[in-house]
Amino acid sequence: MQTSNPENTRARPALLVALVVLALVLTTVYFREGEAGPLHQSRRVVMAASVPFEKVGEFVTRPLRAVGSWVSGLGVSRADLTLLRRQNEELRLRNAELEEARQENERLRSLVKFVEARGLESLGARVIGRPANSWEGIITIDRGTAEGVEQGMPVIGEAGLLGQVVEAAQHSSRVRLITDQRSGVAALVQRTRVEGIVRGSIDRSLTMDFVSRDASLRAGDVVITSGMGGVYPKGIVIGEIASVRKQPNTLAPLVGVRPTARLSELEEVLVLVGAAPATNAGSGE
Repeated sequence: MQTSNPENTRARPALLVALVVLALVLTTVYFREGEAGPLHQSRRVVMAASVPFEKVGEFVTRPLRAVGSWVSGLGVSRADLTLLRRQNEELRLRNAELEEARQENERLRSLVKFVEARGLESLGARVIGRPANSWEGIITIDRGTAEGVEQGMPVIGEAGLLGQVVEAAQHSSRVRLITDQRSGVAALVQRTRVEGIVRGSIDRSLTMDFVSRDASLRAGDVVITSGMGGVYPKGIVIGEIASVRKQPNTLAPLVGVRPTARLSELEEVLVLVGAAPATNAGSGE
């Protein structure tokens, strides 16, 4: 067994006391001497000499501290992650709702401008039903007799004429589109004032019938409602002429009309409640 040396044991307290006394003496001298004292000058020399080492140490440890900060950020609790995911999903849904509202406002603004420019009285409605089959061009809207909708009232979109109310319930109505095979609209060509009847067909195409063979027609001519018959107000755009074909031994040319309204993409419409309803809704005028 090793035993401690009595001389070493006695020397340790003596060394500690000596260091404490030396520290007190140096502290007292440091605070009592002026700025030009030797201890102050020695301290400045040591600080100046240590600056390069501090910069090197800061540069070397910077990546380690960055990694430490990144690792500390990974310590997110499961509850925090769940909350963040829920908030992110709510923000995405809210953004989608705002975008839908913005697009709807733009469409409604266009519709309002359309009727205001013509001084028409209208009622806004949303499309809630599409054609049930490929040969019937009828949509359903969310306005009915309780809101003032009656059978025979014209229906328009932001780009022009859509059709006519053929059946009105209390809070919904059925609208026959101009492309339906049973639809007919008294029309005229805006450029030449040539009149005719725009009719739908089973394949949803439009033709302009009862046009004189000698009539001046060309592709791109705008076709509007003529106002004849009292069903549709005059001047509502129906579409434009897509083709003109004159065949031998026929009294009238075959005139194809392209509707300006996107009938397959309808979402909002306007019912012209100020227009006089027709007694035979949906038939040719």
